[in-house]
Amino acid sequence: MRRLFPVTDQTAAAPPGGPRRGSDQGDGGEWPLPELAEAYAYPQETGPAASWLRANMVSTLDGAGQHDGHSAPLSGTADMRIFGVLRALADVIVVGAQTVRQEEYRPARAREAFAGRRAAAGQGPAPAIAVVSASLDLDFSLPLFSRPLVPTLVVTGARAPEDRVSAARAAGVEVVAAGEGAGADPARVVGALAQRGLTRLLLEGGPRLLGEFVAVDAVDELCLTVSPMLAAGQAQRIAGGPAVAVPSRLELVSVLEEDGFLFTRYRRPRHGT
Repeated sequence: MRRLFPVTDQTAAAPPGGPRRGSDQGDGGEWPLPELAEAYAYPQETGPAASWLRANMVSTLDGAGQHDGHSAPLSGTADMRIFGVLRALADVIVVGAQTVRQEEYRPARAREAFAGRRAAAGQGPAPAIAVVSASLDLDFSLPLFSRPLVPTLVVTGARAPEDRVSAARAAGVEVVAAGEGAGADPARVVGALAQRGLTRLLLEGGPRLLGEFVAVDAVDELCLTVSPMLAAGQAQRIAGGPAVAVPSRLELVSVLEEDGFLFTRYRRPRHGT
């Protein structure tokens, strides 16, 4: 893996700390998990007084965010490694109900390599998963809801179907109201989760949910994997829904590369710096 940006004297060789085994070809070898964790660390000000919503998505060169309804065909070994690191750093993984169904989501697992880091940050053994759904049309007998290491949340609106809310609670799922209507209000989801001490958020999609958060300017950071593939077809982009009045601009933080995949990281500009 190579760091392409920001440019340093080690850009074409290895991550900070010197060359690794396998770097004789100038590729830097495989970065250890602690260094990847440092590269993707949440801002230091994130904590009880501040939330940070990071989205993690993958796209082909021609803009497809999925293939046959799934993102896995667009991924690769390094992408999955970074995917795991991003999960291990988060308090909560935010995901739409349709994505849960399509991708057959399972509970997040504890990873020994990150146990000390999570404990030092006051985090539980694994991130919670928060499923955003208006209908609550979910199978609460699935492992995501019935056997999670950390209780799964369902984020919805105050007018969600009462029978489905009752079914969720009967299954031990915590129902979080973040809006006055039938579904969750994206502008209120971050605050509702922060009230439960979940301030390091990782949004994993799908495209419609990401589009809803973009529409209310709630995305602080985007980690976008550019996959060296062409897919054509009618696949959605990484964000869908109505267009915003004025596109928001993010600033580039870093670019890593491995096997033709680009791992980019953008965040909202920090004014005054």
